[in-house]
Amino acid sequence: MIKKVLLSVGAVLLLLVAAVGVNTARKGSQQMAVPPLAPIQVDEAGAATRLGEAVRLKTISSRDDAKLNADQFLAFHALLQAKFPKVHASLKRETVGDLSLLYTWEGTDPKAKPIMLLAHQDVVPVAPGTEGDWQVEPFSGLVKDGFVWGRGSWDDKGNLMSQLEAVEMLVASGYKPARTVYLAYGADEEVGGSRGAAKIAALLKERKVQLDFVIDEGLLVLDGVLPGLKQPAALIGVAEKGYMSVVLKLSATPGHSSMPPKQGTSAIAMMSAALKRLDDEQLPAGIRGVASEMFDILAPEMGGFSRVALSNLWLFGPVVQKQFEGAGSTNAMIRTTTALTIMNAGNKENVLPGRAEATVNFRILPGETTEQVMEHVRSKVSAVVPAEKFELFALPGAVSASKVAPTNSVQYKVLSKTIREIFPDALVAPGLMVAGTDSIHYGEISDHIFKFSPVRANSEDLKRFHGNNERLSTGNYADAIRFYHRLITETVAAQGN
Repeated sequence: MIKKVLLSVGAVLLLLVAAVGVNTARKGSQQMAVPPLAPIQVDEAGAATRLGEAVRLKTISSRDDAKLNADQFLAFHALLQAKFPKVHASLKRETVGDLSLLYTWEGTDPKAKPIMLLAHQDVVPVAPGTEGDWQVEPFSGLVKDGFVWGRGSWDDKGNLMSQLEAVEMLVASGYKPARTVYLAYGADEEVGGSRGAAKIAALLKERKVQLDFVIDEGLLVLDGVLPGLKQPAALIGVAEKGYMSVVLKLSATPGHSSMPPKQGTSAIAMMSAALKRLDDEQLPAGIRGVASEMFDILAPEMGGFSRVALSNLWLFGPVVQKQFEGAGSTNAMIRTTTALTIMNAGNKENVLPGRAEATVNFRILPGETTEQVMEHVRSKVSAVVPAEKFELFALPGAVSASKVAPTNSVQYKVLSKTIREIFPDALVAPGLMVAGTDSIHYGEISDHIFKFSPVRANSEDLKRFHGNNERLSTGNYADAIRFYHRLITETVAAQGN
C-alpha cells in the first residue's frame, strides 16, 4: 500500500516537473527584432548647457497658490522662445490656464489623427535642511562630470527640453509632419495638473480633437533593478494607478489626563486601532492585469529560478506574490496600496483630545475604483470604532485608475520599435505607472496613452528622483533627443486605429 502511494506521488511529481519544464521551454522571447539604427548627430554639449539654464529657473508649483513663482515660469517661457527660435517660428504656441503651454505643429494631412508629447514645467521643492546634502547647489544647472545637475534635470525638464531639441532639429531640416503634433507642457503636474493638463485636455476635447497617441513621463530603462534580469528593461507604462486620499475624523469625550476613560475609547486609542486595522488588512494583492503581462514578456529573458517561477505562475504564483509583497516597489505593482500619511490629535500633554484626524493615501489598481476603496476603509474602521464616533471623506482630486492602453496596437509597436532602436541593449515590456502624471487627464481624447521616459536608471539613480543630487547624464540626454526625434517621424508615418 505504502509502495503504491509513493509510486503515485513520484509519478505526480514527475508529471509536475515535466509540465514546468515544457511550459518554461515553450515561452520564447517576445522581443521585437529591430535592425541597428545609426545614431543621429546631436550637439550634446550645447543641449546640456541649455538644459542647465532651464534647471536654474525655480519653477516650483503650489496646490493652493496658482501664482507662486509665476515670474520663474514666465522666465522659463522666455528661455524656450530664445533657445528654440525655429520651433517658435513654425509652431503655434498658446498659453492655457495662465502658465501652461500648448504647441501645435500642423500636419499636412487633415484626416490623420494627431499625436501628443507631454512633459511638465514645474518641479518639486528641495526639502528644507537638505540643501547641504547636495553635491552641487540644487538649482545650479551645473554641467559637471558628464551630468547636468539640479532639480528638474530629470523630472521633468529633461523630457520637455529634449522634445523641443528634437523638434528644433526637425524643423531646421525642413521636415514637415503628415499628421499634427501637439506638445503640451503643464505648469502644475506636481500638484495634480488641474490648472494645466486638465484645462489643455478640456480645450482639445472642446475642439473635437482625438489623439492617436500620447506619450508622457513615466517608467524608465531600468538597469540592474529587476531581479533575475541581466539586460536593461525598458518598461512602457500602459496604465496609471488612481489616486485617493481619505480623511478619517474621530470624536471622543475630552477630559483631564489624570482620569482617562475606559481602555481603547479615547480619540487617540480609537484612531490608533483604526489605522492599524487599515495597515494590517490592506486591499488584496494579485499578479494580474498589467503586472501579469509584464512578467509574461520578461520571463523568457530571465535566468535560473526566476524564469521558471514567472513562466509557471499557475504553480509558483503564491511564492512570487509573497516575494513581491515584501518590497515597496514591487508591492505597488500588484495591489492598491495603503499609506498612512498624516495624523493629528491633541495639543497639550495633560489633556485628552476630543478629536483626532488622519489622512490615508491610496494608489488604486486598474480595475478597482474610488468607491471600492471608500467602502474598504469604512468596513475596516467600523470593525474597531463605533459608527457614531467617526466620519470619512475623500479629499478633492481623487481619480480612478486610467484605462489600459492595448499592447497589440500599432501605436505600442511603434513605441517599442523606437525604444529598441535607441536603446538596442534593452528589453521592452509593458508596465504599470504607480505614481501620477499629467496624462491621466487625457483619457477622454485618446485610447493610446503611454508613460515612458527615455532615461537609463539603476537602483542608486532611483533614489535621486524627488531626492537629493538629481541629475541626468549628458550622454543619456543626447539619447533622449534622439528618441523623440525618431519617435516623431515614426509615429507620424504609422497610422494607428
